[in-house]
Amino acid sequence: MKSKSLVIVAEIGSVHDGSFGNALKLIELAKECGAHIVKFQFHIPEEESLDSAPSPKFFTSESRFEYFRRTAFSASQWSELYSATREIGLIFGCSVFSTKALELLIDSGVDVLKVPSGEVTNHPLLSEVASTNLPIHLSSGMSNWREIDEAMGIFQNCKELTLLQCTSKYPATSKDIGLNMIPLMRERYSVPVGLSDHSLGTEFSVAAVALGVTVIEKHLTFSRKMYGSDAFNALEPVEFLDLSTKAQTVFEAINNPVEKDDLSQFQEMRAVFQKSIVINTPVAEGQVLELDMLKFLKPGTGLPPSDLAKVIGRKTKRSLPLNHILKLEDLQ
Repeated sequence: MKSKSLVIVAEIGSVHDGSFGNALKLIELAKECGAHIVKFQFHIPEEESLDSAPSPKFFTSESRFEYFRRTAFSASQWSELYSATREIGLIFGCSVFSTKALELLIDSGVDVLKVPSGEVTNHPLLSEVASTNLPIHLSSGMSNWREIDEAMGIFQNCKELTLLQCTSKYPATSKDIGLNMIPLMRERYSVPVGLSDHSLGTEFSVAAVALGVTVIEKHLTFSRKMYGSDAFNALEPVEFLDLSTKAQTVFEAINNPVEKDDLSQFQEMRAVFQKSIVINTPVAEGQVLELDMLKFLKPGTGLPPSDLAKVIGRKTKRSLPLNHILKLEDLQ
């Protein structure tokens, strides 16, 4: 299942740390770095979590609940982010973690909805997402086959669904990135498959393109030294641009298969670098050719040495001088 294009998603997440100005600049940066989709996360803490819920290890100076409350944007700001994204020709994507967030996001504007890994078993939310008829990216970072099967069942009537192989580790290493899942998912569900890459490098994303993914999602940050839960595991601008360039180059190669029997583009090279059967000593008309009368030299404009068996024992039609490049019309 080949796609006509490879989609690069710049995952902004919460890298903006609540700064609306940073969010706008990150959209511009995503464009400069070769992304097609800019993706944010829409958190309404009281709609998705108890304030007593445990926080990931990163949150030491504040709880995750407090962090999401502090870094939240208003409805009008979400509308501005959507408009800013579309104005520069990018697609606006967003992860939702609650029905309320989905409702507000739809009102503000969104092009692609992301189901994050932790919401795959949240079937009520998945049903709401499916009802929007928007393109959907479904992550699988912490789900088993049964859970993915059930989620895919909810989305079975969606017109545009991409299933993302993902490993919910930060950072993901070569031992747990799960590239082997890409062909398995494509065969199991017959949908486009992408990679949500949580590794620190770019090599796994490029490898995934060679395995046929149509979407690459990668975190983008100004600097890994920024504060926040996403920045440390994100790519900096130069790295993200490098990823985009390499991934697109590999995608182009994969989607332009070479026909090995089509030698039209190599005719000049074959003439220069291959060899021909050449007369090693003057021979008379009607002479039976023997091996010691022949040699094998460049250019490759005559009979190739691989045709030697077609030449030995045959008579010449005319006399042939030294260093004559042998052709079939020279033989009886």
